[in-house]
Amino acid sequence: MNDAPLAGQVALVTGGSRGIGRACVEELARAGADVAINYVSNVSAARAVVEVVERMGRRAFPIQADVSQPTEVEHMVQMVVQTLGPIGLLVNNAGVFDYVPHGELTLEMWQRTLNVNLTGSFLVTWAVKEGMIARNFGRIVNVASISALQPRPLSIAYAASKAGMLGLTRSTAAALAGHNIRVNGVAPGLIETEIIEGVSAEAVDKIVSATPMQRIGQPEDVSRVVRFLMTEDSGFMTGQTLVVCGGRVMTP
Repeated sequence: MNDAPLAGQVALVTGGSRGIGRACVEELARAGADVAINYVSNVSAARAVVEVVERMGRRAFPIQADVSQPTEVEHMVQMVVQTLGPIGLLVNNAGVFDYVPHGELTLEMWQRTLNVNLTGSFLVTWAVKEGMIARNFGRIVNVASISALQPRPLSIAYAASKAGMLGLTRSTAAALAGHNIRVNGVAPGLIETEIIEGVSAEAVDKIVSATPMQRIGQPEDVSRVVRFLMTEDSGFMTGQTLVVCGGRVMTP
């Protein structure tokens, strides 16, 4: 078994300083990749992840950027390439979430959610794909959500953005497959990250009771699937989104 299947690769993880993103950074570094950690505001959290990666003997680079802003995305990718080298692995994880009833959902909240979650994934993908095409290699994983698969009356904008990511994953995968670029996704259920701070304890308990495995997921439950999708263990997979939710949603 190859303990470093991603050795020699450079990965960019958006929203990589906390939660699922941080777990993905650490998992990819453990698999041998050098990793750029994108963050939007919490530089201390990003630096903490850098220290973890460097202790593994891998290179790490923290880079601030709002993924919804094209100029910031372009600068981010340029800096990563200059510092670590060509990007072969991308995890589109940056996201925002509002847990509100429909009467409190504003156009501003809707636009912000779509801009960060969906347009941000598009912008970063488009910023790295030409380099991947030139090298005839790329692996992209989009972090969606089971909110894309079920009605979510208290997170309408978030659910719509994540449903869009499923379409982005499938269509980009088909467009880029001929260039040895695989594009897949993961759709987590409730994961123990900062996102659940806006959800009541009662709601969390209901979710756990509706989950056959009777627990909340951990960031590592998702990052290990991301690693699988980045390596040749999933070499004949593209355009797929794997659901990671303890059985709460079961797709055909």
